[in-house]
Amino acid sequence: MHLGRTRTLLASLCLIALAIGTFSAQAQSPLSAYTQQQTEFLPVDEAYELSVIGTTERGALLQWLIAPDYYLYRHAFAAKARTSSQDIEVALSIPDGLAKTDEFFGDVEVYYGALDASVELAESAELIELSITYQGCADAGLCYPPETKTFLWHTASGEVQKGKLSPTVLDTNAPQDSGDGEDFGLIAALVFALLGGVILNIMPCVFPILSLKALSFTRGDAQSHRRSSLVYSAGVIVSFVGMAAVLIAIQQTGKLIGWGFQLQNTGFVIGLAYLFTLMGLSLNGLLHFGTSMMNVGQSLTEKDGDAGSFFTGILAVVVASPCTAPFMGSALGYALTQPIYITLLVFASLGLGMALPMVILSYSDAAVKVLPKPGPWMDTAKNVLAFPLYLTSVWLLWVAGNQSGVNTMAMALSGLVLLAMAAYLYGETPVRKAVTALLVIAAVLLAIPQSGSRDGGTGARKLSEGQVAYSAATLASYREAGKPVFVDVTADWCITCLANEAAVLFTPEIEAAFLAADLPYMIADWTDYDADIGEFVKSHGRSGIPLYVMYPRGTGSDPVILPQLLTRDIVLSAIEKAQ
Repeated sequence: MHLGRTRTLLASLCLIALAIGTFSAQAQSPLSAYTQQQTEFLPVDEAYELSVIGTTERGALLQWLIAPDYYLYRHAFAAKARTSSQDIEVALSIPDGLAKTDEFFGDVEVYYGALDASVELAESAELIELSITYQGCADAGLCYPPETKTFLWHTASGEVQKGKLSPTVLDTNAPQDSGDGEDFGLIAALVFALLGGVILNIMPCVFPILSLKALSFTRGDAQSHRRSSLVYSAGVIVSFVGMAAVLIAIQQTGKLIGWGFQLQNTGFVIGLAYLFTLMGLSLNGLLHFGTSMMNVGQSLTEKDGDAGSFFTGILAVVVASPCTAPFMGSALGYALTQPIYITLLVFASLGLGMALPMVILSYSDAAVKVLPKPGPWMDTAKNVLAFPLYLTSVWLLWVAGNQSGVNTMAMALSGLVLLAMAAYLYGETPVRKAVTALLVIAAVLLAIPQSGSRDGGTGARKLSEGQVAYSAATLASYREAGKPVFVDVTADWCITCLANEAAVLFTPEIEAAFLAADLPYMIADWTDYDADIGEFVKSHGRSGIPLYVMYPRGTGSDPVILPQLLTRDIVLSAIEKAQ
């Protein structure tokens, strides 16, 4: 396998432009499961049916019936027992499970099909409340929050029924159960979404935008900073909820789109490149009428300041859409099985988490004191921050060229030149305004994608030794023959995909490992919309990428979904186990 110089250079430019921090380890796909049908995954009680099938004076036998393609974690089991006045020590015995490399928790023991376990009480009582906690996931990628079921156990008769000791019976000093599994699931989903949103702030997609926003807090009064952060937060939350609503609406039409779907539209990509370029020109002092949109530079009116803050929140969400963060997958996976209003609530929590650091920065006197005092360094900082934006525009235009051909990229570059000319000529006289308007219109027309096709088969990528283009028929033939195969669902606009390819997948060691194992490397390039690839992504409970699926040797073997952020050891271990 060979990684072309052009792809390496472009991936490096992208990483240099945006990676001003390290990626957090990915636990699961953030927004990936969300856009599937609400009935795609089973409710937790149907996926895992727990019952008490036998009792003695101090012991009980538990049984879980596990739906096909779902599994339970050994490490997640817990048991508690209590009477009306005290807790009772209880031992839970679980047999050994199957070894599995799980995308959420790493190397774990799991159970498929059915599981029998037993509990043993240290002492007996007439009436006992027995609480059993467990957690499971689906092979397709959905991980449920921990679930707790509570039973009332009449030890004398051996009768067991679902329920709890009533509050009038419970000791007032004993801890109370906060609610059923559904209540816990919603709370956990909201907390996980909040944490995932916070982590999004350190993703390289978002950092340049937030740097500019934080820069504005170095001048002005605290009250305006706080107002600005709240308006920014409103822009973030409204954008997340709005994008979720759009995804629901489009998904209901049957189109298999994913998170970041807007970047599959060449016109949108070119427009975003234009925007980043204008922002860079503004920071370099070459463009003045657009500075209010980023809320930097000269003093602004209150209206302009609010508009700039709200727009910055929207822009942060748009550029964050190709990125993913830990905790988001569990939260949005739970939201997938709930009514739409709960789903939107979880997305709002995600937006709140993303906006929270900016709010804390504006309201915390200690945080504000950490910021350097205003001075000449601000002009230098603004000028330096412009160059990552220019490099981002280069990357976006490269994506547009891969999507619609080099002619489209050349026309878009010409449009950027006209935009720069419009910025240079802009003035207060009617003639200058008219010329500027004509140049802007011409630039917009040049941004329209040209007719043309991408080079190189499925996607624009020229395949190297050991690589094959994705097709459902080819994958099915490998599976029917029982051969192992690795499927990489990627896209030129996917930041995490480019990072994994440059740092892990396309390194000589990993390429040699695939060749030595005679394990086909199948590339599904989703830079452009492709319904077949969308169906493959959906079949694994995802809508976002990257998606890495390893099919082990053997007919009917269960696929293994690798984490979204790869390391050398993860991939080498997957290759070894696939044999």
